[in-house]
Amino acid sequence: MLNSLFWTFWLWVIALPFAGPIKSIYIASVFFILSFLRFIKFPATISSFKDNWDEFLSKANEKIPYGYLIVRILFILSIIIIPMFLDRRANNILVDCGIYALLALGLNIAVGFAGLLVLGYIAFYAIGAYSYALLSVHFHIPFFVCVPISAGMAIIFGILLGLPVLRLRGDYLAIVTLGFGEITRIVLNNWDGVTNGPNGILGIARPSIGSFVFHSPKNYYYLILVFLFIAVFIFNRLNNSRLGRAWVAIKEDERAAKAMGINCMSLKLLAFAISAAFAGVAGAFFGAKATHVSPESFTFFESALVLCMVVLGGMGSIPGAILGASCLIIIPEIFRDYFGNSRMLLFGIVMIAMMRFKPEGLLPYKRRNL
Repeated sequence: MLNSLFWTFWLWVIALPFAGPIKSIYIASVFFILSFLRFIKFPATISSFKDNWDEFLSKANEKIPYGYLIVRILFILSIIIIPMFLDRRANNILVDCGIYALLALGLNIAVGFAGLLVLGYIAFYAIGAYSYALLSVHFHIPFFVCVPISAGMAIIFGILLGLPVLRLRGDYLAIVTLGFGEITRIVLNNWDGVTNGPNGILGIARPSIGSFVFHSPKNYYYLILVFLFIAVFIFNRLNNSRLGRAWVAIKEDERAAKAMGINCMSLKLLAFAISAAFAGVAGAFFGAKATHVSPESFTFFESALVLCMVVLGGMGSIPGAILGASCLIIIPEIFRDYFGNSRMLLFGIVMIAMMRFKPEGLLPYKRRNL
């Protein structure tokens, strides 16, 4: 208890010049509450809640035919009707959650499955966005035709990057991918003849189906929901396949995986390429929604944010990636109204406390018996 009080006071002193006397008290109070939860076994409370939820689902399955399926259907229906009760700003935030959830699912393949620490992941996001922007503005190719092209461009660059660098491991791989992300941003910023430099590309066409054009946040919400359902299906199939098990084996012990006859280099390259494809699709969607892309949208902060989503939700976990993306997009927006620019300080404190008390993530991946 005294230790918590000491660190709370220290945090209040640090936050005081940045957040002011009142807001710094709020920030310190939140930290004290989070640290105090350590004494009431907060992780055990979460795990017991999950056990009770699993028990509830199993009993529902026993008493009601297809009870688990009914629960899933009700959950999907609730997701579908949510935008009808929200305003334009809230729906915009939900669309952003969907875009980042797609990115988090893609990065989860490289980080959560294959154990590849990628710090320049946002570069593939930028490649997908600029691929669609250029094809739309100069060649007037429709969005749904450009989506696989954007994914293909991201895969090509993923393979070109992966071939020389995937022989590296750990921190060295992270540094090289970080450099690739920064090089991509600088090229986009300086290649005036193609990317229009820092001004970016304007006038990108919105998605359309026949005469119907997606223009409102509600329309984009349902479109990104379709992309997410497809991504979750693909992710789940990979997770339950021999390929997914091979990735997990490489992540746990690459030497043992090689001894079992797994071609580690090829499978890591495949994980890198599939991960890049997810980012390319998300980038195309971002360009279509914003109708404008510029290099400032693809900084290192975005890469770090997506990685935080994966770690916060639980590496290798499908619901964890979606929950992590939702938390890291929605919570700062809630803090914006109360803390302004100092909200990121409080956000960082919450992340530190999370890693201290539940380092495996909010919804950790359950290890299967291989």
